[in-house]
Amino acid sequence: MILSYIIKRLLLAIFTLLIILLVSYTLLRLAPGDPASSDMFSGGSGTISSKEGALKQNHSMREKLHLDKPVLTGFAIWLKNIVLHGDFGESVTVDPGRSVTSVIGERISLTVKLNLWAILITYLLAIPIGVFSAAKAGSFADRCTEITLFILYSLPVMWVGLLLQSLLCEGGSLPLFPLSGAEPDDQLQLNIWQYQFEQIRHLFLPVLCLSYAGFAGLSRYTRGSVLQNIHADYMRTALAKGVTANTALWKHAFRNALITMITLFSGILPSLIAGSVIVEYIFNLPGMGTLSLQALSSRDYPLQMALFTFAGVLTLAGIMICDLLYMAADPRIRLTK
Repeated sequence: MILSYIIKRLLLAIFTLLIILLVSYTLLRLAPGDPASSDMFSGGSGTISSKEGALKQNHSMREKLHLDKPVLTGFAIWLKNIVLHGDFGESVTVDPGRSVTSVIGERISLTVKLNLWAILITYLLAIPIGVFSAAKAGSFADRCTEITLFILYSLPVMWVGLLLQSLLCEGGSLPLFPLSGAEPDDQLQLNIWQYQFEQIRHLFLPVLCLSYAGFAGLSRYTRGSVLQNIHADYMRTALAKGVTANTALWKHAFRNALITMITLFSGILPSLIAGSVIVEYIFNLPGMGTLSLQALSSRDYPLQMALFTFAGVLTLAGIMICDLLYMAADPRIRLTK
């Protein structure tokens, strides 16, 4: 049953991804401007021959990107190259001449590392705090936690990142962390432990900026879900049978509250990837976020479409993983559709 469900969901995910990519490609084509007409391919105020050469180069670029063909035809050619050859094309403005996959391959490891640490910290901190707040609902500690989490959730990432830079980075009031970059400059002179320590120093503030808002939001959702289950009839029955309060809280109330946390997980991965655009820009990190910003500003169509594909696959994979985790959290759930 699970295998047939996975197959059905995979087919649905492929169809959904095709719709997402078609809409993304159409919007890119309909947006004003394109790479072939950008300044880097224009002749400016040069001679007539240079202008003619620029026009020929622009025409050649339009043919290469299939901008001279209808939208559906261009999308079909792009999709055929991916399905048959695994070829996303070449970057035209960000890193001209290089394959899109190699450009993304250089950047993806840093973004994955940042987001894995952010997700781990978010869940490891949010779940205990949310359960504690629900168990102590209405107490002074609960109200202080609630106010703190509300403030954290309200703080803009860009403002927090710039504030941390001005206070805790080199040149600030308390220079504990480097101002930018993901690697130490003198890494060849460091041993393995010094290198690991320097990497922690470089990534600590970016991970903090990526995780604090998600941590605050998840804590609040966890509190509300656990609090709802604490007052359920089955909890009173468990306590009446002699089950201790901590056992009833974690084994019964928390397990039923997992459904909410699993649902939120499907949206955390895409939101962290989107948030890494700002964080990587602030801390000058060469990751996927910075690459997305460069591709968007320079109209690099092949690179943008590859990034849209990556984001779509990530979102659909998160939803499918959540569906499978539902059944693990609650055996009463059956994946029949």
